[in-house]
Amino acid sequence: MKILVIEDEEGLRESIEEYFTEAGNICETASSYQSALSKVSLYRYDCILLDITLPGGNGIDILKSLKENSHPDGVLIISAKNSLDDRLEGLNIGADDYLVKPFHLSELKARVSAIIRRKSYNGSNLLVFNEITIDLLAKDVKVGTTSVKLTRKEYALLLYFIANKGKVVSKNAIAEHLWGDGIDMANNFDFIYSHIKNIRKKLMEAGCNDYIQAAYGMGYKFTAQ
Repeated sequence: MKILVIEDEEGLRESIEEYFTEAGNICETASSYQSALSKVSLYRYDCILLDITLPGGNGIDILKSLKENSHPDGVLIISAKNSLDDRLEGLNIGADDYLVKPFHLSELKARVSAIIRRKSYNGSNLLVFNEITIDLLAKDVKVGTTSVKLTRKEYALLLYFIANKGKVVSKNAIAEHLWGDGIDMANNFDFIYSHIKNIRKKLMEAGCNDYIQAAYGMGYKFTAQ
């Protein structure tokens, strides 16, 4: 998962970042309204954890900006405000969920995972594309009945392709999804070619068709056609 934590409380922000990063996710942070608005304008995330009260502005305005620009990012509001009016406002504008502080990080993770399953995988823990089956909880990939061992990045890239099946995804979008905004410092995309080559090889050795097509000058498309 690629997650953005918008939270001004340093201790909580760092705890959430560490928790999700240790589980193998890309986790970026923003501590103010302006830095958060800049990130959501430039990058896309699987889920945004959004505090309402921020230095320099209101998190609700960030949510409004996301919806006005038709950005597909999942949004989970995390707030100390527990009034019904606050919850209804956030949910009515378009937040996917609302979690009141304090909370257990395990519950936060479960809610984030549920949002991503609903938005990207139709709410199921099993993702199926033709002969490929992925158990999202066990992080297990099979072609038919044959297990395929992928590295963490290869697994994330395969999920990203299937979630965007039929669409051309650019090399920049792939890099940002897998490595976060720090990828701006990279000089080339050789690492993407390497990951795609490895995914192709491992899937085809297990008896899978080759679904990854190069869209020359644009990027790649995962499709059965």
